[in-house]
Amino acid sequence: MGEKYRILIVEDDEDISMIEQVYLENSGYETQIVRNGKDVAGTMESDSFDLVLLDLMLPGKNGYEVCKEIREKYLIPILMVTAKTDAVDKIRGLNIGADDYITKPFDPAELVARVGANIRQYYRNRSSEDEAAQDEIHIGDICIQRKSRKVYRGDTELRLPNKEFELLLFLAENANIVFSRDQLFEKIWGYDYAGDTATVMVHINRIQEKIEKDCKNPQIIETVWGAGYRLNK
Repeated sequence: MGEKYRILIVEDDEDISMIEQVYLENSGYETQIVRNGKDVAGTMESDSFDLVLLDLMLPGKNGYEVCKEIREKYLIPILMVTAKTDAVDKIRGLNIGADDYITKPFDPAELVARVGANIRQYYRNRSSEDEAAQDEIHIGDICIQRKSRKVYRGDTELRLPNKEFELLLFLAENANIVFSRDQLFEKIWGYDYAGDTATVMVHINRIQEKIEKDCKNPQIIETVWGAGYRLNK
């Protein structure tokens, strides 16, 4: 694998965490396990990680609280692990900043594949942005900075995790063109990503909440019913 990526496993079930650790380390990753939601913030402040594997049912703080806490400071991928199969629970996790989810019981090989896909996508886009010219895209009072991966409304910085930023940037670079959910999913998440196109809708909604003056009547990213989404410029 070359450089070893570091995974923070947040899981209170010892058997499950050991399975995750064994399979990830056998695949070339370094891991650290945290079993209480209250310990995650301190662990992340004292060490660096490339992805967080986050269980939802935790003592101390539940996974939703931990996810929100992580996302306030870090943009690394968050992969939720949950026993819940209800779509509402998955959407709730995506809405507060998770990048992906996997449901228990899971195939350990699929877990490793999901971890790899999220890390590759994260660093692939960071690398391409570092090589790009440092220019800006302006849409009204919204400013998107490619190289720094920052978004501003006027002088106020808007915090967009990596997938939200990539999705907004792609739409901004292809303004006034309608893209279907499938097209956006393929472009931002890629063929090697195991998920579904509902993820696109959730991320679009999160972006609208941040950049639109009235997210109930969006003017920048418009839903074109039956066709997809368009960024108006």
